Amino acid sequence: MSQTINREFGTIITRLIQKENLTRNEAKQAFVCVLNNTVTDMHQGAFLAALTAKGETKEEVAGSWEAIYDLDTTKVKLNHEIKTVDNSGTGMDTFKTFNISTAASIIAASGGIPMARHGARAITSVCGTVDMAEALGVDVECTADIVAKSIETAGLGLFNGMSPHIHPMALGRILSQIYFGSTLNIAASLANPALPSIGVRGVYSREMIRPVADVMQEIGYQNAIVLHGSIEDSDKGMDEASVCGITHCAQIQENKKTNEFTIDPKKLGLAVKNHTDLSPEQDIETESKRFAALINNQENSARKDAALLNAGLIFLAAGKAKDVEDGIQQATKLLEAGTAFETLENWVKAQNTDPEKGLKKLHRLMQ
Repeated sequence: MSQTINREFGTIITRLIQKENLTRNEAKQAFVCVLNNTVTDMHQGAFLAALTAKGETKEEVAGSWEAIYDLDTTKVKLNHEIKTVDNSGTGMDTFKTFNISTAASIIAASGGIPMARHGARAITSVCGTVDMAEALGVDVECTADIVAKSIETAGLGLFNGMSPHIHPMALGRILSQIYFGSTLNIAASLANPALPSIGVRGVYSREMIRPVADVMQEIGYQNAIVLHGSIEDSDKGMDEASVCGITHCAQIQENKKTNEFTIDPKKLGLAVKNHTDLSPEQDIETESKRFAALINNQENSARKDAALLNAGLIFLAAGKAKDVEDGIQQATKLLEAGTAFETLENWVKAQNTDPEKGLKKLHRLMQ
């Protein structure tokens, strides 16, 4: 490794420590160094920590995203008529829930909304998006082309952000070595091979709502809802829409305007729930059984309400619902009719190198 490059990179770190912002191009070039492994591991970790501690600007996150997407993301081509939607959370939230966004995506896909998801294994939680999909029988180590085919045929696919098939250069290496939230929670999660133009994204704090909305607009999202859910009488929050308190949202639209609003579960007819009812089980086997039961409409609990609320927001962002309440009503019908579970089965079959094995794994959870 060149001493000159490391010395110049050290100057970037010093600027961040001194709370100086980088331009979009400077951030991109710094991440190029990290992805190419042209600077020491110590410098890579220090850079991520310093940028996170300073607080990222939209230009810095956009530059980071651009480096990851350009250099380290496998590109896929979908049918040009398909307008895909992504829903995910940044992680790093102060209250960890079960996989609400995964449940919401399955319900939304069952309503004809093509979901192109991009997630990772757990970093700061018990069970990440990829962990849950794997437990349900989905092949999370398959190629990007298989995921793309799943989106086209089953209406749902998940790109594993830690797989070399999806990010062949360095992202998996970096994510497997850090156990703290960083700029990558935002920038890397946005590096979706399908380049969706619609999204619902949860963030770890209320202060991050508008910055992330600005970043999404900066990189080409046409319609998106960015949100943070609160917990009544608590300072904790979640990167999901909440049935335990007020959810704060910012919606970006094709006209480039950003509309800010709140969601009160009481006004939607959803009783405010105890937040512990949304906590994940402590082992993946128990959690995946409970998750499968929810998608099979065998849970009448806070989990069901949370899944329906978050699915309703996907319907709203995708232009399939006139408001959140309408979206919840559509989601409820799909879940209670069994359509959501059929979609889960179709997803397991479509995103798999061994569909029969995947379905057996899913059906064992129902026993």
